Parts: sequence; C-alpha cells; structure tokens
Amino acid sequence: MKFEHFALNVPDAAAQAAWYVQHLGFRIARSRPDAPFTHFLADETGRIVVELYSNPKAPIPDYAAAHPLVFHLAVVAKEARAERARLETAGATLFLEEPQPDGSLLVMMRDPWGVPLQLCQRTVPFADA
Repeated sequence: MKFEHFALNVPDAAAQAAWYVQHLGFRIARSRPDAPFTHFLADETGRIVVELYSNPKAPIPDYAAAHPLVFHLAVVAKEARAERARLETAGATLFLEEPQPDGSLLVMMRDPWGVPLQLCQRTVPFADA
C-alpha cells in the first residue's frame, strides 16, 4: 500500500486551505464548494496530501489546546528561522524552536486556527521517495 492522504476536521476548511496555499505553497488537488467544504491540498511533489473539511457530524478537535507532540503537520524548510518570521507575519504563532544535536532545527508553530505546524530544517533531509 501507499499513503493517499490524512484528514483534519477544521472550523473553516476553505479559509484554512487558502492560507496553506498562500503561505506554504500547497496546491488544491480537489475541492468541494458545498458542505463539508472538503479541500485536498497537495505539497509541491504531489505525493503528500492533506484533506481539510468542516463536518459538524463529528467534533472539531481543540487543536490549540493539544500539545503539538500529539499531532503536528511537518514541512521542509530550508531556512526555518526566516520561514518562522514570514509565517508569524501571516498569523502563525511560535510554540517552540528546538535546535537538534545533529545541527538540524525544528520550529514548532501553530497556524492561525491552532493546528500545530512544524518547520523542519534538517542537516540530513529524508530521501525523496
């Protein structure tokens, strides 16, 4: 099997999807303009997809109250500190900046809806799959 997507029930899928497109460089692979306003967002490779939807049939988790180690969306950042500053200007907030023993830098933030977002500036990147 191969990974298809992971999904998050969020309060405003359309607005959050637009923010991820504008500020993370994701693209909308598929979307639905009616309830539950599903948006499938692909990264620049097209191989990783996140689904955002707003469905009142299930509770929307309190992402802002959960520790980011429970769940987070991680993206590659060549210059994590510069990306942090750019995303803070766009409404994201810092949770933790953590240099790693190998020289990597992990910056944990929250997007404007409280969803944990990690910027990964790795000394040794994961190999392309």
